[in-house]
Amino acid sequence: MELILVRHGEAATQVTTDESRALTLRGQQQAASTAHYIASRYQPDLFVVSPLLRAQQTRDAFEPLCPQVPTLVCTCIKPDDPAAVALEWLSHLQGECIVVVCHMNIVAYLGGLLSGDVPQSFSLAEARVYEQVLIGRGLSTQQAAFVPIDI
Repeated sequence: MELILVRHGEAATQVTTDESRALTLRGQQQAASTAHYIASRYQPDLFVVSPLLRAQQTRDAFEPLCPQVPTLVCTCIKPDDPAAVALEWLSHLQGECIVVVCHMNIVAYLGGLLSGDVPQSFSLAEARVYEQVLIGRGLSTQQAAFVPIDI
């Protein structure tokens, strides 16, 4: 099975709350580029997304390319959530290709837990593809990565 971790695109910095940070035009373009990369190479059968606006908008970039793929909102993949809790939640999902759209720092720590390695920062709208039989600590191998070109 493939688990694809995606960091959201560039978001506005001048807002009243972190939850309301929207993607900038550049962030929308980054998200569209990442969505095209994933949809052209993989067949997602489930999207998991953070409830925060910028992650939701990044997930929206996939909609024209994967209109029939269901989406679950996960409240334990926000920036400061513990990666171990998120990994436990994700381990119960069924599917052959699951795309998770979330944030730094959680995405870096999830990647580290999956591969049994130290956390590595993700670029904006970066996607990393992990291959595993089961979702769990140290059970994954990173197979590919994509970073949209600077727009």
